[in-house]
Amino acid sequence: MPLDLPPVTRNLLIANIAVYLLQQFMGTTLLIHFALWPLGPDRMGDDFLVGFRAWQLVSYAFMHGDTLHLLFNMLALFMFGGTIERTFGGRDYTIYYFVCLIVAALAQLMVMYWFPNGFYPTLGASGAIFGLLLAFGMMYPHEKIMLFLLPIPMPAWLFVTGYAVVELFFGVTGTQSGVAHFAHLGGMVGGYVLIQYWRGKLPIKPKRRLMR
Repeated sequence: MPLDLPPVTRNLLIANIAVYLLQQFMGTTLLIHFALWPLGPDRMGDDFLVGFRAWQLVSYAFMHGDTLHLLFNMLALFMFGGTIERTFGGRDYTIYYFVCLIVAALAQLMVMYWFPNGFYPTLGASGAIFGLLLAFGMMYPHEKIMLFLLPIPMPAWLFVTGYAVVELFFGVTGTQSGVAHFAHLGGMVGGYVLIQYWRGKLPIKPKRRLMR
């Protein structure tokens, strides 16, 4: 895996780390305004109102709950982002990344709206990261991926499919509460639809197609 990351992936890494460091200095201020809050009327927090704002559809994905959350997402961005950026090109890769994180946010908002389970924010790049994982599985299905906890190499398509099934199971059963499983799945769905569109597989055809 080349260490010379292409520019968009490198800048995304820098932006995520910079925002996390800013979170440490500003306390809950960034969380109040830029995390993804559920749809509906504002609610009173500790002497402040919190609620959904349109810019949170993007801003939430540059914030993280703790250092481990940040490290996991940035490691995945480092592992898969450069390859996908080189495959798509910088412009399409940027579009892809932001489509995935926005669709992930919309999926999470819908789940929180139809199945409310408290009033809490969503934050993290995981929706976009799962979109990158999906792209890797689609573009390089036979490349081998190995998990840290399960050191058995498996083809990317199998790894991605299995991960999606696990996320769906966790989401439906409520396992691992506090993790936005449907946002992860939303990022994968957004990525899948966009790749199929670029490949000319949808009724609406693109002006140009991906080669792979």
